[in-house]
Amino acid sequence: MNTILSELSPHLFWDINRNTLELEPDKKFIIKRVLEYGLWKDWILLRKTYGIDTITKTTQGFRELDPRALAFISTLSDIPKEKFRCYTTKQSTPQHWNL
Repeated sequence: MNTILSELSPHLFWDINRNTLELEPDKKFIIKRVLEYGLWKDWILLRKTYGIDTITKTTQGFRELDPRALAFISTLSDIPKEKFRCYTTKQSTPQHWNL
């Protein structure tokens, strides 16, 4: 297992064997998990590993992302939320009424 992956919090990969992860092929999965469930130290490590540009470009293609994670990456990258696929997908999916 890559040393970078071994430094990430264990709770991020509770449902898979983290020894099978690789930095490049599993980049989308790793970035999504860190953005949605990671600690601050995980974010710092992710940014050192991939860089903000790669993280932003990858995140822009996600179909869904936690709203807090979207706000976080949108603010850090200075890219409006509307430029992210998960934002436009969410807007086009009707929600049930809360009664």
